[in-house]
Amino acid sequence: MNTNKILLSALAGGVAYFFLGWIVYGMLLEDVFMSSSADAKEPMVMWAMAVSCLFYGLLFAVIFGRWAGISTFKTGFMAGAVIGAIISLSMNLSMFSMSNSVTLEMVGFDFVVAGILAGITGGIVGWVLGYSKS
Repeated sequence: MNTNKILLSALAGGVAYFFLGWIVYGMLLEDVFMSSSADAKEPMVMWAMAVSCLFYGLLFAVIFGRWAGISTFKTGFMAGAVIGAIISLSMNLSMFSMSNSVTLEMVGFDFVVAGILAGITGGIVGWVLGYSKS
């Protein structure tokens, strides 16, 4: 797959993931997640969050474009949801094992939320990868 197309899809996915996270975690579910985060950094370092989201988009773009041949919103959504849910479980269970601010209920809740957001992000990455295909 074309490197420019992978980079474009990574950018689209990263931007989408940033804004989805801002809407869902930062606005809709802020009270749910902030109530269990006594050690949350205030104010958040936004440049680091933006770069993190771009790398998340790049992860999907490389996997989808180089190895999996994913080029539709539907297949990108399904693969993104699985990858995102697995990453969420790994990271949240790790935090649960080391921190008092993460509960098993939060692990389960974030598993679902992260899977949905990663699914949408993966769908956008897949769509951009397949956009100019004949």
